[in-house]
Amino acid sequence: MADLDHLRVVLVATRNPLNIGAAARAMSNFGVRRLRVVNPYDKAFREARSAVGASGLLAKAELFENVAEAVEDCRLVIGTTAGTRRDLQHRLLRLQEGARIIKRQMNTAPVALLFGSERYGLSNEEMSHCHWLMRIPTRDEHGSMNLGQAVAVCLYELVRGRKAAGAQTAGVRNQRKPAKSREVERLTEQLLELLNTSGYVKPRAVAAEEKLRRLVRRLELKGTDAEVLLGMLRQIAWKLANK
Repeated sequence: MADLDHLRVVLVATRNPLNIGAAARAMSNFGVRRLRVVNPYDKAFREARSAVGASGLLAKAELFENVAEAVEDCRLVIGTTAGTRRDLQHRLLRLQEGARIIKRQMNTAPVALLFGSERYGLSNEEMSHCHWLMRIPTRDEHGSMNLGQAVAVCLYELVRGRKAAGAQTAGVRNQRKPAKSREVERLTEQLLELLNTSGYVKPRAVAAEEKLRRLVRRLELKGTDAEVLLGMLRQIAWKLANK
């Protein structure tokens, strides 16, 4: 998912190293690799135990002194906020709407997604670097979220609907691929051998062989199904030969 390389998750003035670790873990879950940290309270964040499975990502996190430096290579900068009890000077979009815009921009250029400190969120100065703001539609009575959870929810929305990455996608793709001609022919030959052995067809019955070949091809087997069936037939042939 090459366009995810255009996404930079920027954590600003994070107070708890465990939250940075949790954010890194969420990034790893969804295939986002570019973590930037601005002026964290604890410089030992790279050792956060909460970054289960994402220690390498955390170790490579880029450290900046201010937001301007952290987003200087980005064409689009989005801040996140609960959006309650603040006089915002930016356009505020819900997550679903904002994610659509972000995904389009990620196709061509770097995008920064900013998350503020756990206690205060993004300051007005930090927001001034943003093109617009985005909020997760939580209930009004409890609008704020844990930092790691907020990162996870935003990233999920950004990857939602995409094809799964890695081995899972490759496995599904292989299961759907039609069997190759040589795989179908091996299956046909093995089946014909069993039918000859059982007496269902006579040896060297050309018409029967051609009929069987056409029948097998009409099944339009997938590659994995042809492999399984061939294994079954070979096991049956072995049993018959060794009974």
